[in-house]
Amino acid sequence: MNFMKTIVAAGLVAASTIPVRAADITGAGSTFIYPVLSKWADAYKKQSGDGVNYQSIGSGAGIKQIQAKTVTFGATDMPLKPDQLEKEGLAQWPMVMGAIVPVVNIEGVKAGDMTLDGQTLANIYLGKITKWDDPAIKKLNPKLNLPTAAIAVVHRADGSGTTFNFTDYLSKVSADWKTNVGSGTAVEWPAGVGAKGNEGVAGNVGQTRNSIGYVEYDYAKQNSLTHTQLVNKAGKTLQPTMDAFKAAASNADWTHAPGYYLILTDQAGDKSWPIVASTFILMHKESADKAASAEAVKFFAFAFDKGGKMAEELDYIPMPDPVVKLIEKTWSADIKS
Repeated sequence: MNFMKTIVAAGLVAASTIPVRAADITGAGSTFIYPVLSKWADAYKKQSGDGVNYQSIGSGAGIKQIQAKTVTFGATDMPLKPDQLEKEGLAQWPMVMGAIVPVVNIEGVKAGDMTLDGQTLANIYLGKITKWDDPAIKKLNPKLNLPTAAIAVVHRADGSGTTFNFTDYLSKVSADWKTNVGSGTAVEWPAGVGAKGNEGVAGNVGQTRNSIGYVEYDYAKQNSLTHTQLVNKAGKTLQPTMDAFKAAASNADWTHAPGYYLILTDQAGDKSWPIVASTFILMHKESADKAASAEAVKFFAFAFDKGGKMAEELDYIPMPDPVVKLIEKTWSADIKS
């Protein structure tokens, strides 16, 4: 597999070791957005000369850093609710949408060979299904030669928006999961071992035979991991494709979502991938460093204007033009710079 991504993904630039010029922008948080954010940052640097120093440390840590005012922006895959935004003096908007996929490492099983449904996936993570040749898995995969081997469950160890969306999905498809575990950026996992970031989960699954994990789709693709198919809300078995991601994202009604608070998991529709999520940007409405705040808005405007194709090349879903216009109004109204 390609381990380069895992090695470099700890941050675009380590802000603690590289001097930051006055015009440079600092950010921290979501590992989900890292692949496309790094691509946008490279393009923006070439055009403007200004850098984006981003630490890919997980949504939970990103929220803490923006709350502490140690970065210009935070990035989180778990949106903050309107009352919390008001309390913290923060503006929030969705930046890009993408998909979360289960990934496995089983000898002889290739990408897209295995099918899982939500209940079976929940039972694996609950520790109720512990072997790959369990009858529930065999029923979904009658043609696969599954080993009599223990399932090595991998989950996130850090506060994670990817975990928030994954556990939100499991809570919607499994009453047992909702009652006993619930959803959040960090939960009390009933089974498995933790790894830090999408990078860590991808690396762990890639190196551990008979393992299962969940990552943002580009991490599966770039690291040549074996993704599964999923049975969606409509009972249709789907491969993770851009069409399936867009079908789920098309249900997003951002116009009527206060503070853009919207969760996209388990959407209706025959063609909808079950675990689609958005990454949200958080910025203080009034920042002590107004120049950095203004530069950050310039960068995000550039990403919306020029970054759609870059996002699609990495299998993310760009925000629709009408939503971008709404976000631009949010900038004008809320961010004082």
